[in-house]
Amino acid sequence: MKLYVVGFGAGNREGMTIAAHEAILRSELIVGYTKYIEIVSKIYPDKKYAFTGMKQERERVELALEEAQHKIVSIVCSGDSQLYAMASLAIELSKNYPDTDIEIVPGVTAAFSGGAVLGSPMTHDFVVISLSDLLTPMEKIRKRLRCAAEGDFVTVLYNPSSKKRVDYLKIACDIFLEYRNLDTVCGYVKNIGREGQESRILTLAELRETDVDMFTTVFIGNSETRIIDGKMVTPRGYRNV
Repeated sequence: MKLYVVGFGAGNREGMTIAAHEAILRSELIVGYTKYIEIVSKIYPDKKYAFTGMKQERERVELALEEAQHKIVSIVCSGDSQLYAMASLAIELSKNYPDTDIEIVPGVTAAFSGGAVLGSPMTHDFVVISLSDLLTPMEKIRKRLRCAAEGDFVTVLYNPSSKKRVDYLKIACDIFLEYRNLDTVCGYVKNIGREGQESRILTLAELRETDVDMFTTVFIGNSETRIIDGKMVTPRGYRNV
């Protein structure tokens, strides 16, 4: 049968792609992380759902693949289905389910939906880095942050903080401050596209002292990023062509 790996975007119906919407409509069962099922079930209240908790990604995908042996199933991911999500794991585990057709359905990741709230911070080259060290050693995260800072990339930070990682954003800012000015334009968006959405444009120095959570996406500008009419913008240089 069929397994869709669906990126449903930020969490509101307006930010979901037509392909994601149609995949969910076609599915007889929706599988996902507990928090994501809470979001999706409000949009599709008549669907059947199954869920697992944090750190149960493998179990979640196995469940979806098992169910997809005899029905059409969607496993849902916030944002995009590839970026820090379930697409790769579903493909890896699918070797045990050779009769299941897997289709990856992309979605709008927080870098783009959050960037649109702030303005246009990613008009030029950029980097996305997760500060979560559950699956990536902190030593490697520090190295990637340093490379992004030294390369003058606009950098988007996912999972910037948690109860166990309260100082990780501060660590990231300290690395960037080795290469960027204190007044480098930055921004953050919390609960993108959901109830309680809030955003702010601020300096790198101010960002260092700001408390954020797992539902916040952080944007660190490069040397060209500026504020234009209250928006965070990284010009590409079209006027100079």
